[in-house]
Parts: sequence; structure tokens; C-alpha cells
Amino acid sequence: MSVKTTTLQSGKIGVIEAKGSLIGGEETDELRSAVADFVEQGNKKLVIDLSKVTYLNSTAIGVLVQAHTTYTRNKGQVKLCGINNNINNIFVITKLTMVFDVAESRDEAVKALS
Repeated sequence: MSVKTTTLQSGKIGVIEAKGSLIGGEETDELRSAVADFVEQGNKKLVIDLSKVTYLNSTAIGVLVQAHTTYTRNKGQVKLCGINNNINNIFVITKLTMVFDVAESRDEAVKALS
């Protein structure tokens, strides 16, 4: 698992690209830390790209919910993108599709936040 962060539109939109399996431990801590870094920078718009994530468990879902909650409290927005069918099924079963804004691609997510 690796987490890559970038900023777009002169730092107004943060992008976190996760890769591999998010199953707790070090890889989930990397994601949590990346979100915290953007929050500390005062970022209000965050895209979390899950297109290269093969699996996630309840710990990872907790990190995503925590990111959403933190951004919402700070009057910000989180948009997920690139969710594969397996992860989408988890989101449907847990009813997280009603919580998260999800875009098909990173470009769509960025455009929606612009």
C-alpha cells in the first residue's frame, strides 16, 4: 500500500491516491496521516482516489468516514472517485453511498469541486 498526495488548482484541491489493500495497520495510518496533513494546511476540498485500491476493510472505512466528518465540520468537502465494483458493493451494503459523494474518475471529482 502506498499513498501519494498532490494538490491542484494552486493548492485549493487536495488529492490523495491510495494503492493496494487498505486493511488496517501502516497503510491505513498513511491514509489517515495524509488527510490530517491536508486539514492542517487549511484545505477545504479533498479528492480521495481509490481507483488503485483492491480491497478495504472496516478500519479503512473508518478512516474515510473520519475524513468526511472532519471536512464537513470545517465546512469542506470530500469526494471519492475510482471505486471498483467490490468496494462499491461494500459501500452499498453499509449504506455509505448515502454519505459520500462519489465520482467515476478523478477528473470528474475535481471538476465537481471546482
